[in-house]
Amino acid sequence: MPHRIKVRSAEAGDAEAIHALLQPQADQRVILPRSLDDIFQHLQEFLVAEYDGRVAGAAALHVYTSTLAEIRSLVVDDSARHHGVGTLLVEGCEKWAAGLGISRLFALTYVTGFFLRQGYEEVSKETFPHKIWTVCVHCAKFADCDEVAVQKSLAEGPVKPMRLIPLIETEEK
Repeated sequence: MPHRIKVRSAEAGDAEAIHALLQPQADQRVILPRSLDDIFQHLQEFLVAEYDGRVAGAAALHVYTSTLAEIRSLVVDDSARHHGVGTLLVEGCEKWAAGLGISRLFALTYVTGFFLRQGYEEVSKETFPHKIWTVCVHCAKFADCDEVAVQKSLAEGPVKPMRLIPLIETEEK
């Protein structure tokens, strides 16, 4: 039977499911830990993947500059792995970033092969601006980081942002 996978923006009701997905990976030091409070504070950065109607994956897109963003906290539940959920989350982040006008994405990862298959390339961590390390300083491995930096160019120059639809629009009489 085919499985249904849907990637969408996270909503407040997803925060606990995101936290539950992230925590085991944080306990194994595969990703940085994120408290439930931190997830709520950065909820607007998250995409979730529903797998057969339940939240089974998450990823965050953190924007640093007008051209650079990071894919963070990418995680897929064990029961949904090898079904394309991670790939769809990365594609969702790429579409979202392009829509914001971001031309380059990066990730710090232990699963380099996954990102290479998505068209990313290994790069030196030193190529990124210092401000990306503001989160890294909280990591136990900061002084001896063994994550691999990968990046992907979405366009040669800045991407033309999508037209944003106004949330509220009024006309004075």
